[in-house]
Amino acid sequence: MPKRLIKTADKKLWGVAGGLADYFNIDPTLVRVGFVVLFFICAPASLVGYITLGFLMPTPSAAAEVEHDSLIENLDPDAI
Repeated sequence: MPKRLIKTADKKLWGVAGGLADYFNIDPTLVRVGFVVLFFICAPASLVGYITLGFLMPTPSAAAEVEHDSLIENLDPDAI
């Protein structure tokens, strides 16, 4: 199964930093600190980036539902 970028259920705000950390296999604290540092360097870019990812990244339940639907669509009727 391919790796997917999704929000994490263990979230502090929207689950974006935790989801990015899970995807890149790093500590979520490092990603959160990175967002804070980016905020002090360029606040508008960090806010726009975080909010955009917050809206675009699916939740774990939505991602599981999509995977379930795609498995049903890709089911080979001859294999049954």
